[in-house]
Amino acid sequence: MRALAALRFCTLRSCPERKAQAAHWFHSKWRVPEQAYLDCMDAYLSDETEYGWYLCLDGDRIVGGMGVIANDFHPRKDLTPNVCAVYTEEDWRGLGIAGHLLRLVAEDLRAKGIDTLYLLTDHTGFYERYGWEFLCTVQADGEATPSRMYVHRA
Repeated sequence: MRALAALRFCTLRSCPERKAQAAHWFHSKWRVPEQAYLDCMDAYLSDETEYGWYLCLDGDRIVGGMGVIANDFHPRKDLTPNVCAVYTEEDWRGLGIAGHLLRLVAEDLRAKGIDTLYLLTDHTGFYERYGWEFLCTVQADGEATPSRMYVHRA
């Protein structure tokens, strides 16, 4: 039986050797250019931004992850920063990995003075389990239908 206790949760700053692997992994899930992930990760690793990247590892395998960026491809520039690229491998779903990562993100950013986070998604009901509240709908860039914008306040 798989358990959270067997997994390692980390910020990319605590495991910078995973940068290339993480950029490739996120690209494979979301099809955003790998270089875009590398650029964001480099900014985080060089302390240009506190908006970071968070991973869940099973040994050397990334099984979950998410990032924080200023804007997740939508016109509401006032709703910042955005949790983005939330993904858990299908064979690891249902164990609370995303919830654990969401808490890690909120705690990490709250310690840096950032207490309000936003997240754009098509999911309904998932993020509420972790203290997120529906805020409004937002038309994401290049999308035909509006998505749901959630907010998390510490």
